[in-house]
Amino acid sequence: MTSQPASRRTVLRGAALAGAAGLGTAACGGGESAPKGPPTPTAPVDLGAPSAVPVGGSRLYREQRLVVTQAAKGEFKAFSAVCTHAGCVADKIEDGKIHCPCHGSLFDAATGKVLQGPAGAPLPAVPVKAADGKLIAGPDA
Repeated sequence: MTSQPASRRTVLRGAALAGAAGLGTAACGGGESAPKGPPTPTAPVDLGAPSAVPVGGSRLYREQRLVVTQAAKGEFKAFSAVCTHAGCVADKIEDGKIHCPCHGSLFDAATGKVLQGPAGAPLPAVPVKAADGKLIAGPDA
């Protein structure tokens, strides 16, 4: 039995699929938005004035990879802003939802819980406190 050589179309289709598969894998690696290092602070982080976080709202501290909410005056909660799916940093908070720009995951800004995948795990909580006119997040906060 003799085999026939693959047609040009078959070869080109295979090459295109292989290339697309490689690009898909790279995209899920996090790309430029993926942070270097752990998703939560390893030392206390000064976030500035507590008044920067609105009462009944949230604020994204993208550089520090944190989200801070203030449910009632003086009641702060903080979460990592690093998506639990592929490690991208959230890019915005709208209508109480933390948005991941890489694959569309949404998290509840008040609880860190997943509202929409592909992320399957909630955002890790981070200790936070207001002291001496500053908002401090991370260990020993």
